[in-house]
Order: sequence, then C-alpha cells, then structure tokens
Amino acid sequence: MPVVNDIIALMEHIAPARLAEEWDNSGLQCGNHNWPVKKIIISLDPTLFVVKAACDKKADLLITHHPLIFHPIKNIVLDTPAGKIFDLCIRHKLAIFSAHTNLDSVKGGLNDIFAEKIGLKNVNVLSSSLNSTEGQVEGQDGLGRIGELENSLTLNSLSNKVKAKLQLKTIKVSGDLDMEVKKVAVCTGSGSGLMKDFFASDADVYISGDLKYHDAKDSEIRSRGLIDAGHFASEELMIDMLKERLMTLIKEKGFNARIEAFHQEADPFNYI
Repeated sequence: MPVVNDIIALMEHIAPARLAEEWDNSGLQCGNHNWPVKKIIISLDPTLFVVKAACDKKADLLITHHPLIFHPIKNIVLDTPAGKIFDLCIRHKLAIFSAHTNLDSVKGGLNDIFAEKIGLKNVNVLSSSLNSTEGQVEGQDGLGRIGELENSLTLNSLSNKVKAKLQLKTIKVSGDLDMEVKKVAVCTGSGSGLMKDFFASDADVYISGDLKYHDAKDSEIRSRGLIDAGHFASEELMIDMLKERLMTLIKEKGFNARIEAFHQEADPFNYI
C-alpha cells in the first residue's frame, strides 16, 4: 500500500515543485508523509465543505489546486474555519497536498488543457519568467499560453465559443465585438499579472479570470480584447485531468489506491 510520500513522488512527475512561483505554497499542507493511502480525492479547493466530504468518503489524501495555507499561520484555533479543517484532517488522518502554480506552468498542465479546450493550435508559453529554471526546457514550461485559432472568429463568436466550452451562462468581455481574432493568449485562474506579457505579444485577445477594470481600459487603448471566463471555470478543468494522469502513474507502480474526482464545488459568485 502506498503512503503519502509515494503519491507526492508521483505528483512530482506531473507538476514538478521547482516550477512553483516563489510566493506560492504548493506541496504537503497538512498530514504525515508516512500515512497509508487507500483513497484519494481530487478537488479545486481545500474548503471545509470539501474536507468534510473527503472525511465522510474515508479518503486518506486530498489533492487540490489551491493551497490550504497561503500565508504564515499565527495560531490554530479549532473553532475557526481553518482550525476546523486541521482538526478534521488530524482526527481522520486526511493529508492535504496542493499543486498550484507548478501545475499551471508545467508542459501539458492546466494552461495547456485550457488552450486545447478553447481549440488553440501552435501553442507556446506566454511568460517563461519562472523563479526556478533548473532543468527547464525553453518554450515548454511557464505561465500562460498563446496560440492560434484554426479559423479567425469575431470577438463575439469567440466569447460564445468559450461560454459554450466552459458551460457558462454569462461571460465578461471587453473590446470591439466585431474585431477579428486569430491569435489568443490564455491564463487560467487570476490573469491580471500577465497583462504586460499579453501586451508584449501579438495576441488579439486574452482569456483569463479575475481581470480588472484598468486591464480592460488598457486593452481598449491598444485595440485588444479581453474575455473574463472566471477564476473557477478556467481552473476546475484540473480535476479530471489530474485524476487521469495520477491514476495512470498509480497503475504503473502497481499501487492499490483509488481516486475520486470531486465535482460538488461551485463558483462562489452568482450572476443575476
């Protein structure tokens, strides 16, 4: 039977820790490296709701995209939301492991899956300014992606395509809806940090989440387009992708562990 450390070693093949940004906190968030692992749950966030569900399902390891701990912890008070999570994890021997910006940046990772979902071809890295470049192959690992549509579309048509592909009811768009779009930049999650990379590229449109008012105004001046697909919708894709890849490695190792994709999370925003 594998232990937590064995699964972490497999995750290193999928999303190497060296690709995580300096500010990030990917890795083991809670638990013991030597706890046995029979069942793994994969989700986007390690919320109290998800952790409770993982405990109810008798999972041994919860793998998430977003880390449980982003900032230094000053205390662990068990009647707070964070404290309740730690309490559940320790009592149920549930370890939590997160693969965040390393899963975003790695070749074949979340940004590549997002670009493929939208239908981009000839895809390259948008920003290769990684903090850890040891072993990096130029043009393969990095934040964001840029590629070409098979056929040119108007911004309006591309927006509707993205909405359909991500099964969204609404989408936020900036720019001339009739503008012709051939080259597209993307970044899953929160993409404002790559606006300079978008402007330095020859992409007509940038698709991401959490885009700001001034991002839209700056794009407008440059006659570029923005599509804000939302943080949640652009990243929830990681669940099935990670389940498939991790299960393949588990089978290759001959480990006796089951994996379940957790899709009961929802975008915290409602659009009325």
